[in-house]
Amino acid sequence: MDNVIDWLKKEGELRVIDEPLDVELEIPHIAYLEVKKGEASRPLLFTRPVWRAKGIEYEMPVLMNLYANREITQKILGRHPDEVAQGIEELMKLKPPKGWREKLKMLPKMLALRNVFPQRLGFRGGCQEVVVPKEEVNLDRLPILKTWPEDGGRFITMGQVYTRSLDGSMQNLGMYRLQQYDKNRLGMHWQIHKDASHFFDQYRDAGVKMPVTIAIGGDPLYIWCGQAPMPHGMFEMLLYGFIRGEKAQLVKSLTNEIYIPRDADIVIEGFVDPSEMEIEGPFGDHTGYYTLPEPFPVLEVETITMKKDPVFAATVVGKPPLEDKYMGWATERIFLPMLKPMAPELIDYNMPENGVFHNLILAKMHVRYKGHAQQFMHAFWGVGQMSFVKHAIFVDESAPELEEYEALTRHILKRLDPAKILITEGIVDQLDHASPQTLVGGKLGIDATGPTVPDAVEERLSDRELLERVREIDPAVEELRQFFTETPNPITVIRWRKERSAKEFIDALIPLARYLAVVVVLDAENNDLNYPYMLLWRVVNNIDAGRDILLDPFLAIDATNKNDLDGYSRQWPGDTLCDAATLERVREKGLVDFDDEAVRRWGLLAF
Repeated sequence: MDNVIDWLKKEGELRVIDEPLDVELEIPHIAYLEVKKGEASRPLLFTRPVWRAKGIEYEMPVLMNLYANREITQKILGRHPDEVAQGIEELMKLKPPKGWREKLKMLPKMLALRNVFPQRLGFRGGCQEVVVPKEEVNLDRLPILKTWPEDGGRFITMGQVYTRSLDGSMQNLGMYRLQQYDKNRLGMHWQIHKDASHFFDQYRDAGVKMPVTIAIGGDPLYIWCGQAPMPHGMFEMLLYGFIRGEKAQLVKSLTNEIYIPRDADIVIEGFVDPSEMEIEGPFGDHTGYYTLPEPFPVLEVETITMKKDPVFAATVVGKPPLEDKYMGWATERIFLPMLKPMAPELIDYNMPENGVFHNLILAKMHVRYKGHAQQFMHAFWGVGQMSFVKHAIFVDESAPELEEYEALTRHILKRLDPAKILITEGIVDQLDHASPQTLVGGKLGIDATGPTVPDAVEERLSDRELLERVREIDPAVEELRQFFTETPNPITVIRWRKERSAKEFIDALIPLARYLAVVVVLDAENNDLNYPYMLLWRVVNNIDAGRDILLDPFLAIDATNKNDLDGYSRQWPGDTLCDAATLERVREKGLVDFDDEAVRRWGLLAF
């Protein structure tokens, strides 16, 4: 894919925006609203980015929303991700050939596998046509974005971060947030569980500086490979070769031994001093919340190289749905065969984007014996990046397709039994804010396999009647709505002004247990009961299963923001909310279209 822009114009309905727009807020806000269009969203090319605060006009365009929808994601992969998965599954089932006929049949597959391994070229690539020496390095000259009003600064969002183990035996490609501190330093937000962080530990223990090379742009498949959950020690560019059917062509960095794609648009090379740490953040992240400031390693840039006419690729992270929805869909499909060896009865799995992937997994399985679903839960929580999943729901082969969310929810609620709910503790993502401590928190597993259950409510009331009775107990209740009332386990969602702990409020509802099966308590602010998509996002983000779920006399979920009323001692982060003035400004220019309904549907602004 030599010219990504030409390819996108032909294959991706690229939308070109020639209006001068600020890299701070304006460009990210437009991209954020574009991807809310779902399958109708398009890639965006901003040809005249500016940085008004410093009076800079960039000649380098900004490309966003590369993975705009499923169709373009398939085109980037070259085929449907299920076809890629089928190839991986066939490879995993290969057996030694017994005779010459079997060897001949296997020959095409063996020849194709030669293309998996990257090719290291002995000359410079297009990404090194222009070389900026260390004394002239100035990151201000790159159109790095500031996405959210409370962000700690500008940060690179689609940097392909290439790192190397201390002994040189392993190379890794990851995608990490890269905060610009000044003209020649970047913060390296590699979380503690990532391979790059493990490499960093090796350099720190040895007391030597760590080389890092960051690539931006090039073939869009590099970006997807950078977030793929490859097993430890495997270079993500092997996956590129497998999918493309051709070797990734790499060239050596100018200042270190790390190899990067020859067709990248921009390359940033430097070294991390393990003894130097700096506060990184806060930044809005893919959870839809701000991550809190923390110390992270710092990259001092040695040189920047680029093509003669580079394009700066970027994305937006925040509340779903976003571009990572489609990248995550491809990942989910392609990595299914790799999960089956440790869970052979797995039929399929799904990670809804409003569960921000690691917060919710749905899985369909063949049930062979009693306790089988619980065994699966432990298997999922014990392998690779699946270990970060907080909430897992398992159904059997009788369930609807996993993406038929409404029908699937009914199926689950017909089989929801508190006796088949497992609450335990384990590792959680470093970005998780709901757990009482970082890195470790509650896990929830629901076994929704098997026969239907009896009604969990003795008497059914209308929303109005139930609201009246709840308000007699606590007048701070703003709104109440019941969902899936035709099932044995209707869900009652309550918007409530938090003036005491939610546990006290839930305990006060016990006299109404005959009318309740599943109760979800939310804050009155910034939650609209008309939009279940965002309610699910809020719930799975805001709960720690060990603290916030009660199983008796009804299933209760405290999805409120936590504070000292709950004995929560960490700082609770805020939502990623757009800047109202910026939204209005780009709307007046005719670059976005939204109304009050969209504001509430997607939580664009506080309400």
